[in-house]
Amino acid sequence: MNTLASDLLIWARGPGFHAALALFLVGLIWRLVEIYSLGHPRRCLATPLKDGPTEGFKTVFRRFLPAPGMFARAPVTYLGGWVFHAGFFIVLFFFAPHIEIFRSLLGIRWPALSNPLIELATVAALIAMILVLVSRITNPVKRFLSTFMDYFGWALTFLPLLTGWLAWHELLLPYTWSLALHVLSADLLLALLPFTRLLHGVTAFPSRWYTGVWFGRKGVQS
Repeated sequence: MNTLASDLLIWARGPGFHAALALFLVGLIWRLVEIYSLGHPRRCLATPLKDGPTEGFKTVFRRFLPAPGMFARAPVTYLGGWVFHAGFFIVLFFFAPHIEIFRSLLGIRWPALSNPLIELATVAALIAMILVLVSRITNPVKRFLSTFMDYFGWALTFLPLLTGWLAWHELLLPYTWSLALHVLSADLLLALLPFTRLLHGVTAFPSRWYTGVWFGRKGVQS
């Protein structure tokens, strides 16, 4: 069993990771080409009421905050979303072993956060994701609007956090098995990200900017 777990871990870290990375890059390029090949509406001849690019950058940051009154109506959605995204970002980019992966790919590294802070970010993100999922299931409107891909994307994101936390604490399974499952779940997330709604992690800021530019030309706050 230990040999099988070790072989699985070696494959996940080596060929599995490289295959996932290649699929991610190919899928990302394909999706971006698909999006940008749609073009954009012809610019109107009217004089812009506001500076488009400036309004675009304002929209990028403005959209971090909920519209007036919306937080009171859906606190779990907004607060849970904030906590999850912040926690996932911290764990992905500031956990020392993850930084080493980026160094091996990009040749650069940056300071890591302490393990207690990574632990806090991981647990907070996991709890936030569970609360958001419960809110989606129990709210009739959210449940009606949700599709399989919404739950699939949730699972793809949740599993690397959960398996990584279990591996760190050596819970439920032997460490090698837990780590192998963690790396495999991360490979799966990386490979499928461009083909799911999780692509918004890449397109969110450009789309916000684009929306802000066009609304700004019309003099409307986005």
